[in-house]
Amino acid sequence: MARILFVMTGADHWTLADGTRHPTGFWAEEAAVPYEAFKDAGHEVVVATPGGVVPTVDRASLAPEVNGGPEGAARIEKVLDSAAELQRPVRLEDVDLAGYDAVFYPGGHGPMEDLAVNADSGRLLTAALESGKPLGVVCHAPAAMLAAAREEGGSLFAGYRLTGFSNAEEAQAGFADRAKWLLQDRLVELGADYVEGEPWAPNVVTDRNLVTGQNPASSAPLAAELLKALG
Repeated sequence: MARILFVMTGADHWTLADGTRHPTGFWAEEAAVPYEAFKDAGHEVVVATPGGVVPTVDRASLAPEVNGGPEGAARIEKVLDSAAELQRPVRLEDVDLAGYDAVFYPGGHGPMEDLAVNADSGRLLTAALESGKPLGVVCHAPAAMLAAAREEGGSLFAGYRLTGFSNAEEAQAGFADRAKWLLQDRLVELGADYVEGEPWAPNVVTDRNLVTGQNPASSAPLAAELLKALG
């Protein structure tokens, strides 16, 4: 049995370019689907958030139209309701990577607000990448990579093949012209080799121990890759 750390946003809003607070949090599918996959495989999940706050689900991510219909939405909600770990997160500030076999970051717009500038998360990402342990990051969660800087300057993720929520998807979601910055642009600026797939289609990119997914549809295949890496 492996012990898998879920690093999740503690934010319940995303500040847009005009100062408006857009209600958000984590995206339901991106937490529920990997959680279910890991638990079904017999692994332990521990949730960590900044300050140990209980993570907020983006209510929009529970809608039937983004979950393949009412049945899909009900199933995702049932998984989240049964996930006791979500109600008792540990403080991200207190996490010691040595106690975990893999690290996973689900997305949603929340990480754009807090994890993108969280130094504790940045240090954890650095340690995870350098440890060789499986590190999975999906959708908007690669925003956390912005806080993982080398001591001598530059990004630890420079030169890595990776993906994340694309500019095209942000435009189709209606936020591209309202956001302070776009994730794809920032990942390219870090020096990463950004791999763009078709909007909303599964796209998982593996480079060394880093596994990234572009969008919600990528969460299931990304979880499968992490399970494979855990053996």
